[in-house]
Amino acid sequence: MKAVDRSEPVAGSTSLGDLKALADPTRARIATLILDSDEGRTTVTRLAELLELRQPTVSHHAKVLLDEGLLRREPAGRRVWYSLAPDRVDEVSELLRPAGEPDLAQGVLERIVTDLSVRFAGTFNRPTVDRYVHESYRLLAERARISRYLPSLTARFATERLTALSRATGERDGVPEVLFVCVQNAGRSQIAAAILRQLAGDRVRVRTAGSAPASAVRSVVISALDEIGVPLGAEYPKPLTDEVVRAADVVVTMGCGDACPIYPGRRYLDWALDDPVGLPLPRVREIRDEIEAQVRGLLATLEVNIG
Repeated sequence: MKAVDRSEPVAGSTSLGDLKALADPTRARIATLILDSDEGRTTVTRLAELLELRQPTVSHHAKVLLDEGLLRREPAGRRVWYSLAPDRVDEVSELLRPAGEPDLAQGVLERIVTDLSVRFAGTFNRPTVDRYVHESYRLLAERARISRYLPSLTARFATERLTALSRATGERDGVPEVLFVCVQNAGRSQIAAAILRQLAGDRVRVRTAGSAPASAVRSVVISALDEIGVPLGAEYPKPLTDEVVRAADVVVTMGCGDACPIYPGRRYLDWALDDPVGLPLPRVREIRDEIEAQVRGLLATLEVNIG
């Protein structure tokens, strides 16, 4: 069978390219970085540096995009350049950066404020809800890479913050709340939270945050959790805010130093764990297992029955 030269798009194949490949956060970042590059093209070496991933990992994701007809590969001497396939640029750009987004986002934000004002009626007034919604949007927008979902993530983030604020300022209901904090909120804290949710269900409330959040949860983390049947769900990196610390009974930090404010009556733990960013899957598995042991130990101290 004759090999297909992927240096140029195959005639008639671009209509079959699957944009669902961009649902993977790493692949979406690759496409966005290429869009943002000065020449509209870049190399795997440069992408690996920007993504803080190993070159083989980036090469794997680039090949998927190449096979779907979304990228074009251009050898030039000892370098290989990657750019978006010319006839896919518009639709990829539209997917990653919807046209007219600022106005759309503002309209969505006003709806979020209205909806959450109803949801939290009797607890918070509209000005308070408005402040939290717009502040949450700004905090996420500072680090957003795939802005298509920024309004909906803002709704979730604002809801979580208002719920935490209500708990922090109101009466406790006896359900322990644990906050996991790491630097990027894309690795260790997400692993710990996913395992705790799987083990304890609704008997423990779980939150996560990062002192310097990444744009997405690392794909290698999702893979390591999937191997043991633990879903990550729709989790996303989010910045550390004051009210989630105040709402927590236990605050577990992992490599973020003194980023967490200290409040009396909270239990603070620091787990010394390697950051899985940029590490191969076998090492990430080891970190995952170390975190699981720590989580099970924490559950024992919370006197939560896990069977």
